[in-house]
Amino acid sequence: MAGLNIKVAKFGGSSLADAGQFRKVKRIVEADPARRYIVPSAPGKRSREDEKVTDLLYCCYEEARHHRNYSGTLHKIKRRYQEIIEDLGLVLSLEAEFQKIERAFLENAGSEYAASRGEYLNGMILADYLGYQFVDAAGIVRFSKEGKFEDERTNFFLRDRLAGIERAVIPGFYGSDDAGNIHTFSRGGSDVTGAIVARAVHADLYENWTDVPGFLLTDPQIVEHPKKIDVMTYGELRELSYRGASVLHEEAVFPVRREGISIHIRNTNHPEETGTLICSRVKPEDMVPITGIAGKKHFTAISIAKNRMNAQAGFCKNLLEAFEENDITFEHLPSGIDTISVILPQEEYERKEERIMSSLQRRLRPDKIEVDDDMALVTVVGKGMRSVSGIAARFFTALGQAEVNIKMIDMGSNEVNCTIGVSNQDFEAAVRALYDALA
Repeated sequence: MAGLNIKVAKFGGSSLADAGQFRKVKRIVEADPARRYIVPSAPGKRSREDEKVTDLLYCCYEEARHHRNYSGTLHKIKRRYQEIIEDLGLVLSLEAEFQKIERAFLENAGSEYAASRGEYLNGMILADYLGYQFVDAAGIVRFSKEGKFEDERTNFFLRDRLAGIERAVIPGFYGSDDAGNIHTFSRGGSDVTGAIVARAVHADLYENWTDVPGFLLTDPQIVEHPKKIDVMTYGELRELSYRGASVLHEEAVFPVRREGISIHIRNTNHPEETGTLICSRVKPEDMVPITGIAGKKHFTAISIAKNRMNAQAGFCKNLLEAFEENDITFEHLPSGIDTISVILPQEEYERKEERIMSSLQRRLRPDKIEVDDDMALVTVVGKGMRSVSGIAARFFTALGQAEVNIKMIDMGSNEVNCTIGVSNQDFEAAVRALYDALA
């Protein structure tokens, strides 16, 4: 397939929420013959008060598993798909599929199986509507029996399966292990499926169609009508996705990045808009100082003090091993001469608090340990920051004028990001202040 003009297009839940959205998707697909491999999500919300099909499937499975009456929830799910089929005028029945799903629910097939059926059924409908071949992701998107994604095996199976198929719909979000058990990526995992399909078919472009105009400079729920970023790098996207920006799943970067395949974020409702292009490097004329401002709440900072820490060989090694033996990952590790802090998710700390403290005392014999469980992290990302003098001063001036107290500062060594710790209650104010100062 190398050398052919190939695009992989992933459509999110809002893009396939009802028959009207399906029609938009068909127009988009048919507008460009290069859109040969389509990856759908499950139907999303049709309105603010509506329910996502994935959530209904989770609920239905739990009701069946606990021997409660699940018929009402199952009827909602069936009706949702039937409305799409009837409105599109398709001659397609999912009754046999729903009988299989119901039996599997009663046999405790697992919550991952339940969640995956949303994409599976939507994929069947979309393939029928487009006249494309339906290719089940089970068996070709491979996971270990423990549920770990196996990227190289998946690439081999996908490449082999799609080699003779001109146009296909491959449902997102799930795959299976060698025993046929269904496993899923985390929420938003259809983005990952789209990326691994793009890699397998050597796509020229991976399009990610959603309900926003592109990658916005910050969260529109915090800042009204934030600016759109036209072009950004894989690295900037990875930083922002990890820090809480929700346009694209953070793991979707890796499969396409290694192959040099650009990602184009587009708006299903406004396909005429330019969206955001994500690529390996940005031309100097397209580079902006700030690519995005993102963040999350509810972190814990563990500050460890010990005199002459910097002269004690192996101190940091012992610190990291204290977290490793408790299977804990951390976000940041800012340090001074006699102090070092570890920033980690508050929920994880609370779950393992006693074990963490015991390990730190035993391994480090610190003079003092202080815990602050009221921290939010705000990260400013942008490759252009390194070429703008005084930008850090603008950060801190803006936060000071907004009366936001800074608890932590961590500047990335590659000068692509600067992370600031503030209290949870100051999170939104910090984001707004930084946007006003830097946008």
